[in-house]
Amino acid sequence: MRTIRIRTFTFIGLYAIFMIPWIFYIAAYYMENGTIRFATDTQHERLLRGQAAEMMRLIESGAGEWSDPDWQERLHDRLRQAKMDAAIYSASDEELFRSDPERDGPMAATERFSVVADGQLLGRVVLYLPGSNALQAVAAIAGLLLALFIVGFELRRFLLKPLERMSLAARQIADGDWDARLPSSRIKEIAEVRDGFDVMVKGLRQASRKQAELEEERRFVIAAVAHDLRTPLFALRGYLDGMEQGIARSPEKLARYLAVCKEKSAQLDRLVEDLFTFTKLEYLDAELHRSTVDVNRVMRDAIESLGPQAGRKHVAVTAEYAEEELAVVGDSHLLERAMNNLLDNAVRHTSPHGEISVRCRKDGAKVAFAIRDTGPGFSEEELQRAFEPLYRGEASRNRSTGGAGLGLTISRRIMLQHGGELAVGNDTYGGALLTGWLPGANQ
Repeated sequence: MRTIRIRTFTFIGLYAIFMIPWIFYIAAYYMENGTIRFATDTQHERLLRGQAAEMMRLIESGAGEWSDPDWQERLHDRLRQAKMDAAIYSASDEELFRSDPERDGPMAATERFSVVADGQLLGRVVLYLPGSNALQAVAAIAGLLLALFIVGFELRRFLLKPLERMSLAARQIADGDWDARLPSSRIKEIAEVRDGFDVMVKGLRQASRKQAELEEERRFVIAAVAHDLRTPLFALRGYLDGMEQGIARSPEKLARYLAVCKEKSAQLDRLVEDLFTFTKLEYLDAELHRSTVDVNRVMRDAIESLGPQAGRKHVAVTAEYAEEELAVVGDSHLLERAMNNLLDNAVRHTSPHGEISVRCRKDGAKVAFAIRDTGPGFSEEELQRAFEPLYRGEASRNRSTGGAGLGLTISRRIMLQHGGELAVGNDTYGGALLTGWLPGANQ
């Protein structure tokens, strides 16, 4: 839709206000005079005076025929040609002739004279001269009123109505009606405001939806955390009560109870640590402590820290490192935390006596890594929801098979914070495959 600027619309309106009355004036002048040639006031007055003198002589010369119908008819024709009217009265004020009975009154332009012959008054004549510019003035005023009406109508259509509808739409949006339609306008400035307002509304709509999603996620996180905290706490309380009540009397049973309590406290410690890291990454937007980090070393340290856990399941971990240094710029603590989470996920989902293979390499300007295990791999649903906070593939939230459901989420967000990416998939020969990359230190 083509638009015009306000100044252009204003110029067109002023032009119409000036031109329409002028057109009406010219049309009225042409209708009255049969020409559009305008005479000056002096020329017009001189012409009018000559016509009046000629008409006076005609009436005075026909004094003896004032009552003759034929003479009155000829006089009437002459008066009509000259656009004049006349009234003739006898010496006794008896009306003998009137060309237009309605042409009278104090506002009419007249010439009055008496006809005298041999010292005797024959009668009086009233000559009504042509109207000056009354018709043209009325036409010009009518044109001005029409122009004002047209300009006012278009002003309301192009300016006021779009603004009124935009104000109404703003109130509807403020009340939460995101589907309120913003009006279009042919005025460029209003159209630009409308486009800017539309962008703002889309941003607010997205922010509102994001807020609703965050609120829903918050409720889910609270419920899930409450469940995850309650399970080990319930177990701890049960075993501690058993020890307090003397149920565990033998050293072997007491040692087993203590081992369970230690395991549950470790689970609580891990859950709290995961929640703290997730909150820090998600909401606090912590500043990274950047330094040059070797991904080979980070992966080696992560493998060593997960060695005891893998040893208990008799899972073999093999690693293939790049010959050169795989330098990246980032937070070494967070990067090691991300690799720990990935390896922990692989160890937990690998069957006893299984195998985990790790590979780090240079891929152009990127540093890439891959972690493959011999576990069951990811299902279709897990591939789509693996990075959702607190999501775990198993139907029950059993800690013997699953963690807090934050490990992959935290790892991916750490990668994104460092300008990289993390993806999940299934290896061709079976098992899960986690691949990721980070920008090299020279980028």
